[in-house]
Amino acid sequence: IDKCTSFFSVGEPRKYDPTFKGPIQNRGCTDIVCCILFIVAVLGYIAVGILAWSQGDPRKVIYPTDSRGQFCGQAGTPLEKKPFLFYFNIMKCASPMVLLEFQCPTTQMCVDKCPEKFMTLLKAYANRKDFDYYKNFCKEGVTNTMGIPEILKLGLCPAMLTPSKPFTRRCFPALGQKGGVITVGNNSHFDDGTGNMRDAKDLVDGVKNATVVIEARQVVMKIFEDYTQSWYWILLGLVIAMLTSLLFIILLRFLAGIMVWVMIAMVILVLGYGIFHCYMEYAALKGEPGSNVTLQELGFQTDFTVYLQIRQTWLAFMIILAIVEVIIILLLIFLRKRILIAVALIKEASRAIGHVMCSLFYPLFTFLLLAMVIAYWAVTAVFLSTSNEPIYKVFNETECEHSRKTCDPAVSFLTSQCPDSECLFAFYGGETVYHKYLIGLQFYNVFLFFWCANFVTALGQMTLAGAFASYYWAFVKPDDMPAFPVFSSLGRSLRYHTGTLAFGSLILSIIQIIRVLLEYLDHKLKGAQNKFAKFLLCCLKCCFWCLEKFIKFLNRNAYIMVAIYGKNFCTSARDAFLLLMRNMIRVAVLDKVTDFLLFLGKLLIVGLVGIFAFFFFSGRVKAFEDTAPHLHYYWVPILTVVVGSYLIAHGFFSVYAMCVDTLFLCFCEDLERNDGSAARPYYMSSTLHEILWKNKAEDPSASDEDVQLKQQHTPEDAT
Repeated sequence: IDKCTSFFSVGEPRKYDPTFKGPIQNRGCTDIVCCILFIVAVLGYIAVGILAWSQGDPRKVIYPTDSRGQFCGQAGTPLEKKPFLFYFNIMKCASPMVLLEFQCPTTQMCVDKCPEKFMTLLKAYANRKDFDYYKNFCKEGVTNTMGIPEILKLGLCPAMLTPSKPFTRRCFPALGQKGGVITVGNNSHFDDGTGNMRDAKDLVDGVKNATVVIEARQVVMKIFEDYTQSWYWILLGLVIAMLTSLLFIILLRFLAGIMVWVMIAMVILVLGYGIFHCYMEYAALKGEPGSNVTLQELGFQTDFTVYLQIRQTWLAFMIILAIVEVIIILLLIFLRKRILIAVALIKEASRAIGHVMCSLFYPLFTFLLLAMVIAYWAVTAVFLSTSNEPIYKVFNETECEHSRKTCDPAVSFLTSQCPDSECLFAFYGGETVYHKYLIGLQFYNVFLFFWCANFVTALGQMTLAGAFASYYWAFVKPDDMPAFPVFSSLGRSLRYHTGTLAFGSLILSIIQIIRVLLEYLDHKLKGAQNKFAKFLLCCLKCCFWCLEKFIKFLNRNAYIMVAIYGKNFCTSARDAFLLLMRNMIRVAVLDKVTDFLLFLGKLLIVGLVGIFAFFFFSGRVKAFEDTAPHLHYYWVPILTVVVGSYLIAHGFFSVYAMCVDTLFLCFCEDLERNDGSAARPYYMSSTLHEILWKNKAEDPSASDEDVQLKQQHTPEDAT
């Protein structure tokens, strides 16, 4: 029995300590080994960034590359006025090798504009003016004295030109359709330059395979263009979200009870309006041609506006919003008594924030640090991915032993063995030690991104916890509080607990990187038929998702204990866990209900700003038709504003969430240390004492001893 009792023990309650006056000032450095490891890792991260910046070249992403590996349209080069890439024979792009090697086996060169008319080399050669025009699409060195066989043998000119249009800085045939027949330049047939007439549809496969290689870039470029057209409106939307969040927090400080109920009502109304709007769109599309197509039949489309023309899309939105609405209403009904207590707890948190007002602006500092981490990771990733060298390969039409082997364009190979072969740029790669370990450097970049981002988040949590703990353990508020509680707490965290922050964020980062690897494996195994492998992978993903949530919860409370007592991570995590286990009922019914109410506040701000962004960017409101920018995808700025608004609202509301968690943990400590007598008075306010003891007394699992203690020590005694 003793063994079982010790196994299920949740630790001994803390004893009364007359010297304890809140966050300990005389403390030492914790988790020094992890601090050193983190500093070494960050120095290595800086070294990886410097190496990537010295080797990488982002122009490889921005500009198309010709057969010599030169960038078309790059400023300050001879090709500055030649921004478009021209294919000598686009039909060779129909080869399946294009999809494997991501390069068309035909000469590619930079031109100032795409060809505008049909022309063969044979016909152009007979006319001086036409031949001068034709030479704009030929390599250097073509003269009027050279014969057609010599020009074609040396591969200096294409055999034909077709009317083309620039598409993502590449010249593709201007394909059209007339009477159900594929045309190019209004003609259904063309001369391929060898005297043969070909159907225009023969160009389709070549264009299709060539666009597969750049389809992702095309979408990215359109999205980038949308950002350039709408960035200031996106910025305005984020500023509105920030001002709305700040106003909401300030009102919550003075009108907590009213604002919480207004927030609940507004969330229900916003979701209700969303359901009504989806129904109106669903009804408006009735009878429209093509509106009854299912999402499965439509498949994936890069233009997301297509989905908004389908009734099934709006039906799905309506059902999702209705389910969310019903869940929220049911939760509000079943938790109505607990919500009253949680509202009172938020009021107490508002008083704490009122004494530490600068805590409301601390999320801006966290955003700045996170923006620096994200920017460093993104820039390093781009430079690492573009730090390869140009690789040239032998491309040919007939059999050749050198086919697809690497070659040097400056050195001619055996043309006698491969008379029609060419040494063309294939892709970017490399065989040096640096290039062999490039994938490892990318992995290191991702891992350090997670570690640094989690470290910044942990620093914010510990800083706010120390500030609010200073408020709670001040017997006379605010006289016993530090002059600048946030700055004092930030200084203690960085000076003494950098190692602890690094330790907690390292554990979380390892779990997150494992989740990323599992998602990568899941993506690779999507076409697999092994049901057991899919089931096992699904279970692993679920387990690591739960583990990540638990570690985040444990870390958060561990940082609160570190901010108060200054102990190392493992000791603080154990003490926090045991303290929460000894107060499990309070954690379940109070802390989580408060989190639910704060989540509704974030949902309200995102909903209001999202609705405004939708009507503005979609042009649904006539007043904004002339003001709103013309975009390829109007969902791009809408999603950006919605996600940004959530992050901003989360930043501001995280102050309240951290305040509630800190006050709750301090309250549990206070109950164990003190008994409310004159010799051992509570540090909590009379209001907080009444709130949480009321919850304890109403709890059916509360012991008789607890209830008697409640009756003995009323709120008046606590004062």
